[in-house]
Amino acid sequence: MKFDKKDILDIESLSVEEIQLILDTAETLKEISSRPIKKVPTLRGKTVVNFFYEPSTRTRTSFEIAAKRLSADTISVSASTSSMVKGETLIDTMKNLQAMNPDVIVIRHSAAGTPHMLARLVEASVINAGDGMHAHPTQALLDMMTVREKKGRLAGLRVAIIGDVAHSRVARSNIVGFMKMGANVVLAAPPTMLPPGIEVLGAPVTYDIDEAIEGASVIMVLRIQKERQEGFLFSSEREYARYYGLTMKRLDRAKNDVMIMHPGPINRGVEIAPEIADGPCSLILEQAANGVALRMALLYLLLGRR
Repeated sequence: MKFDKKDILDIESLSVEEIQLILDTAETLKEISSRPIKKVPTLRGKTVVNFFYEPSTRTRTSFEIAAKRLSADTISVSASTSSMVKGETLIDTMKNLQAMNPDVIVIRHSAAGTPHMLARLVEASVINAGDGMHAHPTQALLDMMTVREKKGRLAGLRVAIIGDVAHSRVARSNIVGFMKMGANVVLAAPPTMLPPGIEVLGAPVTYDIDEAIEGASVIMVLRIQKERQEGFLFSSEREYARYYGLTMKRLDRAKNDVMIMHPGPINRGVEIAPEIADGPCSLILEQAANGVALRMALLYLLLGRR
């Protein structure tokens, strides 16, 4: 199958076949990271610009490592070190970056839709590394890769997504992605953390975490995103942990081979118990490892076949 996308902006715009190709390519490239010399010349001469308007550890680092393992040149720019602090608009910043002729621009921004706008303005390929509360396609893709790697399939699995759905771009992309690939997704959150109309994405909603966990093959726990909340959505972290925190007792309701995921960073003892986060059913570190391979696959598919 030919991959003819210019940009990776969201999961909605990817077909089932394209997602399968991305996951297959990532699995092939994952082996490179286990070599003594973790580098291949595939993208030699290509330039990747990482522009992160918001803080990031896993996503930013994995994009940089992914590009370097494919021998691409990387430049990292943050809002605090760019001319935006001098009053330059984002559009002018991006036009100036385009004038330097990069091949890919990876962007994370607090405003939803920013990568889509940028993709219309520049000739370089644009990869959405997270835009506001809208989408995080590369996270959803690496999550699907991780589950498929461990379970051998995505279709038919019960995936419970629990926590701050209202403020989670990861949740939105994963709902669309896992359902597109045939999984059965269920959402559980306090009423204050469920956005109005989320049901239109097709996943059933419950306020009861135990109901969502029942029979789940995968449990995805979301971080409470205090930085995006305009008011108090629960009385205390202790109360949240009591009613919506993932504990060992609650885990008994899931399947015996249940896998636990979390996009990070983790609030230990709040949304997830430390013994679960560090336990044998946790895929949290596998998610981080697969993030490099998945982003290598995207860079290769966007640039390596040109």
